[in-house]
Amino acid sequence: MLSIYLIGVPGGMEMMLIAFVILLLFGGKKLPELMRGLGKGIKEFNSAKASIETEVKESMREPKVEKTGDKSAWIERNDS
Repeated sequence: MLSIYLIGVPGGMEMMLIAFVILLLFGGKKLPELMRGLGKGIKEFNSAKASIETEVKESMREPKVEKTGDKSAWIERNDS
């Protein structure tokens, strides 16, 4: 039963085989370009994720409210 769960986990030999096949398919000159593009894609994804997190946190933040001397008047402040 345990062997069924371990089928999807590649070991050292499988990783070397995958790297060799990628090297054969794309060649040594094209591989740095592919990795550069992959790095740019990951960087763009992380920046988009961070901006969405910031936007969500700002929308969840409650507005700050100050009480003036008059008990019936409230002033809403937005200190960013």
